[in-house]
Parts: sequence; structure tokens; C-alpha cells
Amino acid sequence: MNRRLFYLALGAVAGVLVVRKLTQTASRFTPAGVQESLVEALGGLGEAIRDFGESVREGMAEREDELRITLGLDGTHDLVDSPEYVDPGHTGGLEPDVDGRGAGRR
Repeated sequence: MNRRLFYLALGAVAGVLVVRKLTQTASRFTPAGVQESLVEALGGLGEAIRDFGESVREGMAEREDELRITLGLDGTHDLVDSPEYVDPGHTGGLEPDVDGRGAGRR
């Protein structure tokens, strides 16, 4: 008799646990459960996108600083950076007369 009572109690506990698990699983497929899961997923995605954007902006700023230093645009070449400076080798967009015949002759 004790054995039967033990197995009856064991079956009741197992039944309760199975029903609770099924109820939780079923609640995830209700509209409210799906919405909650979707909100959690999109919240994580939004945070990941923000972190990625921040990393990209930091990398861009570092690269811009590197380029400014490399190209001399960081203020250390004030003569070159000043608007009055004219490059003596600059032709104003015209090609130099390379062959020596002149621009109008052919």
C-alpha cells in the first residue's frame, strides 16, 4: 500500500510539473508572450547597433586624426594652411607646355 501511495504522489508531482511547463510554453505563444519576446530581442539588437555606431565613430575620429597629421593639416604647417599661400608649382589647373611647341601650334 505504501508503494502505491508513493507512486501516486510521484505521478501527481510529475503531472503538476509537466502542466506548469506546458502552461509556460503556451504563454510564450500568446500575443502578449510573442510581443514580450520580440521586445527583448529588438532591445538587444538596438543596443548592439548603438555600440557598433559608437565604435565606428571612434575609429573614424582616430583615422581622421592620423590623416590630418600625415597630410600636415593639423596646424603645424601654418604657411601651407593659410589662405594667402600660393603653391609656386601650381599651374592653376592648366597642363604645362611639355613638348615646347606651344599650346596653339600643332
